[in-house]
Amino acid sequence: MQLDPADLDSALKRLRRAHGQLGAVIRMIEEGRDCKDVITQLSACSSALDRAGFSIITTGLQQCMTADNPDREADLAAMEKLFLSLA
Repeated sequence: MQLDPADLDSALKRLRRAHGQLGAVIRMIEEGRDCKDVITQLSACSSALDRAGFSIITTGLQQCMTADNPDREADLAAMEKLFLSLA
């Protein structure tokens, strides 16, 4: 299934943020910055990537659940079960 880029705006913003944070982590290591600061920035980058991934998965699941019958609303319990099966 092809996802519409317009539906992924929030994921793209998070990925851009993670890209910047990863660049900061690399610079911090090259500059010999304090380990605590590096880990804090790396954690923020990891969190941004996780949230972007979950956003993409959620968008895909929503489209998948409604693709067969666009007139019916997605069954949230079934969507949750699919989402959790990916974890």
